[in-house]
Amino acid sequence: MRYPKLVATSALLTLALAGCKQDAPKTVASTADAGPKLGIRPYGDETIKIDNSKIEPALLPVFKYIDDHIDEHVTNLQKWIQQPSISNSGEGIPETAEMVKGFFDKLGCQESKVYDMGMTEWGQPGNPVVYAKLDEGAPKTLMVYWMYDTMPVTQPDNWVAPPFEGRLVDGKTAGLDPAFKKVLIGRGANNSKGPEMTELNAIMSMKAAMGKLPVNLIFVAEGDEERMSMGLRKFVTTHPELIKPADALLMFGGQTGNGAAASGIRGGSEGLMYLELTTSGKAWGRGPTVSDIHGAFKRSVDSPAWRHIQMLASLTSKDGNTPRIDGFMDNIQPLSTAELENFKLAAAKMDLKKSAENLGVARFISDDPLTVLKNSRYATAFNLDGIWGGNMYAGGSGAILPNKITSKHSIRYLPNMHSADILKKIRAQLDKNGYPDVQVRLIGDMPWSTMSYDTDVARSVEKMYDAFGISYSIPAAGESILMDAGGAGAWPGYLFTNGKQGDPNITPIGLPIAGGGVGFGGRSHAANEFWLIEGAGKIYGLAGAEKSIVTEIYNYSKMTTVAPKSGKR
Repeated sequence: MRYPKLVATSALLTLALAGCKQDAPKTVASTADAGPKLGIRPYGDETIKIDNSKIEPALLPVFKYIDDHIDEHVTNLQKWIQQPSISNSGEGIPETAEMVKGFFDKLGCQESKVYDMGMTEWGQPGNPVVYAKLDEGAPKTLMVYWMYDTMPVTQPDNWVAPPFEGRLVDGKTAGLDPAFKKVLIGRGANNSKGPEMTELNAIMSMKAAMGKLPVNLIFVAEGDEERMSMGLRKFVTTHPELIKPADALLMFGGQTGNGAAASGIRGGSEGLMYLELTTSGKAWGRGPTVSDIHGAFKRSVDSPAWRHIQMLASLTSKDGNTPRIDGFMDNIQPLSTAELENFKLAAAKMDLKKSAENLGVARFISDDPLTVLKNSRYATAFNLDGIWGGNMYAGGSGAILPNKITSKHSIRYLPNMHSADILKKIRAQLDKNGYPDVQVRLIGDMPWSTMSYDTDVARSVEKMYDAFGISYSIPAAGESILMDAGGAGAWPGYLFTNGKQGDPNITPIGLPIAGGGVGFGGRSHAANEFWLIEGAGKIYGLAGAEKSIVTEIYNYSKMTTVAPKSGKR
């Protein structure tokens, strides 16, 4: 089943946005001023509330503006979801890059450009990077990182609504907590169009209600995050001058299913490398050597496919959870005592059953919340992402003896591990296990990075959490790497960090980084990916999430622990 590309819809939206850089503030408010009335409740069934005594009075008109325009803000997200942007296939990527540029033009950015990245060092063409700059004459400049690409839809029949429709459904229909009255279903809803449109709606609302922003902004939106950020790597290393004026980098965030901050203060990144393992009759010297042959010959001919399965089994424990690769776990930087204590505090509040339901899994590897948290936020993994070769027609007949089988693997690694070393160890283990013929091909690498959270931008997130009544882990002293509690902890922070990072060939931009926010989403890369629109219980909806971004940005504008690069006060 395929759903049509809604290029016409995105083209209309792009035309509506383009050429509006000098609009008066009142026209900056929304990309959907004439949109349908959805009847969204800005404050749904939440039991948690913002403590306005901890909010600067200047922000209250912005909060009201968000409440008054929440229908339009949901429509903005729906229209973006309706435009496919699948980086691995390229579907909708050029259209989406132009659409994102239109967003930034509508905001009033004086500079905006779609950069064609051409061929990258990984031997594949990079997808476009969208750059924009908004100069408000403010002392401080924030960089905002975006990814506009998504994963493909691999199981469309498992969706409760078409993945590129952006339909609003209730929690029960979505297979979530029935207390949720409205969630938006769509590919990219959580990863990462929902959090990013939350940011854009928030910034547009500040501009509309305040006239101008209290900070300058630099936007960098990549279309290759699901492809190891290969295009972004080229952009940052060839155009560092476009980013260096930034004083800090702000990331998005959200809450867990129990209402706590999903990542505390986000900023560091685990390492993530992809490789392919291939077994072929030609390299093995047995089985079919030129092409697939008739399956009837299995009675007299060896099978590279069965050899590949046995090879894979030799690399992991029987349950598939522990790599059996000599030296694989060497060099890992241990967690600090303070980090371990933060894990214990978070684990005491974790509901494993609800977390598993929200993720769409039967259960976790462990029944101990502390172990699950540590596995999710600071552990290695050797995953089998896919395998192909031979007769790939589901349900079809036709006897095939494949001459070649390939499997794809993602490996998550930690400070102070390195991808080149891991690659050598896998090669050595294959040789030791009797598989010297198996080909190992590195597809790409996104090294780890660490971050110190004793910074103005991190404190601005903490101050927001305090005002919004959100529990969070206070970052440990020194540099730290802790992923979000959902476990999707890899992002190209190594290109921007002012801490340590895992690629000796890269000189990062050198920015303090922090991210956080309220709101809730999940099922990234899975069927029924969602972003919560109306909140319930201890979890804020879209309006609350937008207000958290507004508060972070304003908080940061008022903190001057470190003098801004502009020299202004």
